[in-house]
Amino acid sequence: MKLKEVYDILNKISPFELQESWDNSGLQIGSFDDEVDRIVVSMDIDFELLSSLEAKTLVVTHHPLIFKGIKELDFSSYPSNLIKEFIKKDIFLISMHTNFDKTHLNSYVAKKVLGFSSAICEDFICYFEVDKSFEEMVRLVKEAFGLEKVRVLKCKERIKSVALTTGAGGSLIKDVKADLFLTGDIKYHDAMEAKSLGLSLIDIEHYSSERFFGQILADELKKNQIEAIISTTKNPFGLI
Repeated sequence: MKLKEVYDILNKISPFELQESWDNSGLQIGSFDDEVDRIVVSMDIDFELLSSLEAKTLVVTHHPLIFKGIKELDFSSYPSNLIKEFIKKDIFLISMHTNFDKTHLNSYVAKKVLGFSSAICEDFICYFEVDKSFEEMVRLVKEAFGLEKVRVLKCKERIKSVALTTGAGGSLIKDVKADLFLTGDIKYHDAMEAKSLGLSLIDIEHYSSERFFGQILADELKKNQIEAIISTTKNPFGLI
């Protein structure tokens, strides 16, 4: 199969034109004329995964490897060190980032992971109604994402409405219209802003909230008669 054929199917699943202007989803490494022997889907790419792949493999990641403009290929630095390996091994890369957040990932996490089938997605934010105490929501989040501890900001005792954005949604705090916002990578100043607005927060972690990407995309590709190998890269953070 030509890489262009796979790209067109991916574009049908989640149109690349939906990505944000600052994003870099789409073809990252390779040519549309390249022949693809196998497809691997993964949240990210690292040396461990790259070393296991054979030539003519197409990797489809959630996070773009090439995100900002590259002015030089210094193979001792990131991401050039990984790009070098892609080229040496004749491996290709496509990324599906903010477009996939909008069409699939946020909705999947709200409905399938957290269990709120009535969730409605508005661009990057999924909304759903609840009637739970803040502590009940904390317990639900811990169980759903397999987290022993979570960082929280409690502004309300009773939660009636929840907003969700997977990954890092701190920049959206001013736009959220809910009692509680579930997102990852919450910074100190994000919390201070939310506190001033009376918006409770639970940090669902970047990795934990987006690790479902591979399974979601593999299922979508299967609907298009394409089998993909799911690879689960590890969370770069550890706990001690």
